[in-house]
Amino acid sequence: MTPYSRRRAKHAAFVAGGIIMASVVTSGPGYTVDRGRESAARHLSPMGPVARAPAQPSPPAAPPGAGPGPAVSGAPAAPEASGTPGTPADPAAPGSPAVPPAPQVPKVPTDSEASPAWPAFGAYLDYGPRGVSRMAELSRWLGGAELRVGHTYLPGDRWSNIAGAPRFLESWAEWRRQRDDRLFVLNVPMLERNEDGVEDAVVRAELRRGAAGEFDEHYRTLARRLVGLGVPDTVIVLGWEMNGVTYTHRCGPAPKAWKTYWRRIVTVMREVPGQKFRFDFTPSRGRDAIPWTRCYPGDDVVDIIGMDSYDQPEGISFDEQVSEPYGLQFHADFAAKHEKPISFPEWGLFRNGDNPTYMRRMLAWMDEKKPLYNTLTDYCPHGVWQCASNPESAAVYRALLTGRGEGSGPRPAEPPRPSRPSQPAKCAPLELGDWVEYWLGGKLCLRFDWWREDGGTGDGARGDKAGR
Repeated sequence: MTPYSRRRAKHAAFVAGGIIMASVVTSGPGYTVDRGRESAARHLSPMGPVARAPAQPSPPAAPPGAGPGPAVSGAPAAPEASGTPGTPADPAAPGSPAVPPAPQVPKVPTDSEASPAWPAFGAYLDYGPRGVSRMAELSRWLGGAELRVGHTYLPGDRWSNIAGAPRFLESWAEWRRQRDDRLFVLNVPMLERNEDGVEDAVVRAELRRGAAGEFDEHYRTLARRLVGLGVPDTVIVLGWEMNGVTYTHRCGPAPKAWKTYWRRIVTVMREVPGQKFRFDFTPSRGRDAIPWTRCYPGDDVVDIIGMDSYDQPEGISFDEQVSEPYGLQFHADFAAKHEKPISFPEWGLFRNGDNPTYMRRMLAWMDEKKPLYNTLTDYCPHGVWQCASNPESAAVYRALLTGRGEGSGPRPAEPPRPSRPSQPAKCAPLELGDWVEYWLGGKLCLRFDWWREDGGTGDGARGDKAGR
């Protein structure tokens, strides 16, 4: 599931937005204001309800593709391509290069090695620079606890973004470079139009194209950008929740082609000089649309076996989440059998509301199993610090994690909440689309009196006095 819910603005909307911005800039002063965004649709079936965040505090955007996958134990697996009448079998990707061995990466010490009870942890807080800045605020809320894991998502709307469009990753790379023991975790889609409800037949055809090498250059570009930014050891969560139906990069329509394509991406990225990437294979918990073991591409191209695990479906106990087919215990056992560390790139509350028992049990599970890292999805309805709807779970999370790590300090009497810029009065926010607002640093707000020469101040002065 990912956290960054983009509104799918059409190209015409971006063009119109550009025209509006140009007119605002040339005609008079405007403003940028923070945006309270709607979180991503979460699915228990192909169509699920949209999770809406409360007004206070303002939650961040959900990243591209965030959202717990369906937890339907009885859902039939999508047919293999070879079983579809008139459809040729998945190709063996002729000419696919041999997979180079994983590089010998200097081991990054984990919290569990420094103190057996404390795995490395963090939270998804926002997909862009605000996510970086909010990590320090969350740390203060946790009494100075050390958040060693930074987590964001590449948008899956178009190939240029999947290739790590310029300026998207800089702030995260800077954060990672500040300390040697930090982990930067990046979710990377395997296909564009990743949240557009693409039909199985199209998915099948696109996976075959990827398996044949048609998309290699996008991943080569991404690898070079990450190395060039000084984050060659990025943890790549590639094609997450592939066992569900939410994303275009799902495995079900063509498991053989999917595995070949995964191997191809890893091969291409490992060929870039200087890289030390680790690749995290992360299904959603449970069977979902297809058993996730059918999508596993092989030990030589997987470094970490992750799991996105939310408190769903409704009414399920934590013990059932542990024991269900392809659940938490199966995940731990599978990883141990393949001699891989585990991770939890996404976890949090969901279908059972404010659930302090789940919060306590999940934290205890991770302390016991010692994943390489975990990141809480911290926006409504999943989170605790940026979601006022879950006060009891927030109290548990804060009590159990306060002061962990080297940066521990006294627990603050008044926990800070996420800061958000105030919106200037007498202006109308303009809907210009997520990416325009990303470059602006917020939503553009057009003052109702932009046409006045005095800027609305009444004193003949233009500009900054009028409400910036």
